[in-house]
Amino acid sequence: QVQLVESGGGLVQAGGSLRLSCAASGGTLSSGFMAWFRQTPGKEREFVAAISWTGNSIGYAESVKGRFTISRDNAKNTVYLQMNSLKPEDTADYYCAGPSRSGRYLNKGEYDYWGQGTQVTVSS
Repeated sequence: QVQLVESGGGLVQAGGSLRLSCAASGGTLSSGFMAWFRQTPGKEREFVAAISWTGNSIGYAESVKGRFTISRDNAKNTVYLQMNSLKPEDTADYYCAGPSRSGRYLNKGEYDYWGQGTQVTVSS
């Protein structure tokens, strides 16, 4: 049973940066996409970014392109999300998910394992 634990969230001013980490334990991440989603109260959990096992395939939501960078270290069973130029609208709980069962990484239903979430608050 894979367990995912996020860390790195916090309070930051607009324009600032944060780096989220997602550490997997209880097993080795199999081949598949690892992803970050985010959610605000009353809204659906939305896709942020995903990365393939090799790192050769990466996808981002339009709203974060050019500002966020996803990466992974398979030797450490860890996935990262570097968030730069943060905006107040990036405020949310961020969740790590994976590995995906197929290449349909945008779909929440592709992921069996989820972390507990880490809160990111961006002040204006």
